[in-house]
Amino acid sequence: MSGGMDSCVAAAIAEREFEIAALHAGYGQRTETRELECFEALADHFKATARLTVHLDYFTQIGGSSLTDTRMPVGEADLANPNVPNTYVPFRNAHFLSIATSWAEAIRASKIFIGAVWEDSSGYPDCRPAYYDIFNTLIRVGTRPETHITVETPLIHLKKRDIVKRGLELHAPFHLTWSCYRATDAACGVCDSCALRLKAFQEAGVDDPIPYQTRPEYAQLSN
Repeated sequence: MSGGMDSCVAAAIAEREFEIAALHAGYGQRTETRELECFEALADHFKATARLTVHLDYFTQIGGSSLTDTRMPVGEADLANPNVPNTYVPFRNAHFLSIATSWAEAIRASKIFIGAVWEDSSGYPDCRPAYYDIFNTLIRVGTRPETHITVETPLIHLKKRDIVKRGLELHAPFHLTWSCYRATDAACGVCDSCALRLKAFQEAGVDDPIPYQTRPEYAQLSN
């Protein structure tokens, strides 16, 4: 769980059938401290029976993303831009999933839930359905014969507004989450992540409960 909206809803879906073992990865991102606070609050909310926090500080050395390299500005949202934004962290989710698989095998968990979204998000290449299909094959060939772990992506084909609606149905604690790429006190409202989140809440017809510096109207940008 990153501490964001999508991983919160994924956890709310998972808890209907499973006990929650909560994993969080800090990787030197700008809002790392706030995201960790949100993770801890979510792990408490979902009554996680185990939790693990890891620090992947080498991403700041790798660079290539405005989330981990302060010399690169986090640009303002352009939801019509088909290109991968500079907030993409190169191959990040493979690192997260590898750690999750190691931990899942160690504690004999059967499912890894991740809040990846493809159809209505930033278009990060490591959020594509094929990526997770291939990773599930890797898990099968790279773990013990008696290990049966699968990565579940319950949100991957949903529109962001439908993720909000699903979260409301499940009483997901959106007020405990954080999505902004820039700020830690009040969300900026204009980065790509804020825009996608605000647009989703606006299209769902409900107020986003977290504080914002500014709340532009994004709903008119619907497809």
